[in-house]
Amino acid sequence: MHNTQIKAVLFDLGETLLDFGRIKPVEVFAAGAKSSYDYLKSLNQPVGGFKLYFWRNLLNLRMQRCISWFKRRDFDALALLKRVGTKKGLRLSAEQWQYLAWLWYEPLSKIGRTEPQMKETLAALKEYGLKLGIVSNTFGHGTSLEKHLEPLGLLDFFTVRLYSYQFAFRKPDIRIFSLAAQRIGHAPRNILYVGDRIDKDIKPAIKSGMSAVLKAAYTNSGRKLPPGVRRIARISDLPGLIQKINTQTAHSI
Repeated sequence: MHNTQIKAVLFDLGETLLDFGRIKPVEVFAAGAKSSYDYLKSLNQPVGGFKLYFWRNLLNLRMQRCISWFKRRDFDALALLKRVGTKKGLRLSAEQWQYLAWLWYEPLSKIGRTEPQMKETLAALKEYGLKLGIVSNTFGHGTSLEKHLEPLGLLDFFTVRLYSYQFAFRKPDIRIFSLAAQRIGHAPRNILYVGDRIDKDIKPAIKSGMSAVLKAAYTNSGRKLPPGVRRIARISDLPGLIQKINTQTAHSI
């Protein structure tokens, strides 16, 4: 940890603020395909048979994931839906496109859970004077992600939200960490990053000049912590940890 005051905290999303666990991707995709197909049918859109609809969308998604891996940048799920759907004759309003994207994401939202007392923990961090933000690798559109966070009472805590599909780079590229620091208005040395991946969260956050804390999750089970990095079992451990860091820093000045 840097010997400096923590003034802001940036969080990863999956397995940090939201716990999804080991999901079954095909089952989640199938549920999204069914609800989105039924919605389009209700609007009398030319979707054809469900089987073709399912496989066409699955193949498009897998192709985009491969391209994303090769280019090291995420794609925009909503833009992909519009591009593919428009070619197939879908005609929707902006609000309908966003709702369609949500229907694809919704099955995942039903799996994601927050730990008990999450709202109280974030409120305590805010009351302590900290700015809070999110930096997440995702192709899920912001409207869907925020529709997930809002009913949980979490959205308003995060004044800064960076989703990788919005940029030409993603974690572990330190540019996204540097940009987040600029947007939250503090130098990297005054920012604590909390994530579940050592490779994509912890190491690049440290490289960018931030401090970092690893949230215990199946994604890092048994992994060795980099020097100077602390591990927390739950987000509710953060207020006490940050107060301890800041108190020690104040006494050392």
